[in-house]
Amino acid sequence: MEITIHIPDDLARSLGQAGGDLTRRTLEALAIDGYRSGKLTEEQVRRILGYGTRMQVHRFLKEHDVYLNYGLEDLEQDMQTLGHLHETEPARG
Repeated sequence: MEITIHIPDDLARSLGQAGGDLTRRTLEALAIDGYRSGKLTEEQVRRILGYGTRMQVHRFLKEHDVYLNYGLEDLEQDMQTLGHLHETEPARG
């Protein structure tokens, strides 16, 4: 979907002087708001911003002082994954 936003020229110039691509900054603001409100997941933020990995999303969120939505279910899933990896890892020694 493509969205067009009309901003008065003088305001667009003022916002553009803050640095960076105004279109990109607007997209990032939308992703941040969506993530903070719980309407977007990490994966959706990754797709919207065109990132290749979760770590890029984590770095982006950290740079914008956004805490990860990481709850007990996430921890339990990570612990199960870690346990599975430990079971399938060949013994070292």
